Amino acid sequence: MFAALANESRLRCLVLLSCHAQLCVCELTYALGLSQPHVSRHLGQLRESGLVTDRREGIWVYYRIAADLPLWAHEVLERTARGLVGQAPFDRDAATLVAMPNRPGAARCT
Repeated sequence: MFAALANESRLRCLVLLSCHAQLCVCELTYALGLSQPHVSRHLGQLRESGLVTDRREGIWVYYRIAADLPLWAHEVLERTARGLVGQAPFDRDAATLVAMPNRPGAARCT
């Protein structure tokens, strides 16, 4: 878990995921301003470590924090996310996600 938190891309994904029930890869790519292969590679590492789970719905793949994590792990993620509120790049990621056009559920995902 701490190795995952030590990488900025994975930490940014985890912070966004801890604030949302689930996010599509396209939402994370847009919010972070990173390439889809880069984000997908880090999400795959988070999935392999057991921190996140994924599900496919049509053309989208959604990720969420794994529900079966121990309570201490959920607390670490929640406290980390709260501690990073207002700090760059985490505040920018959150604002960019909110402003994203065509989020999943709309006609198309960009």
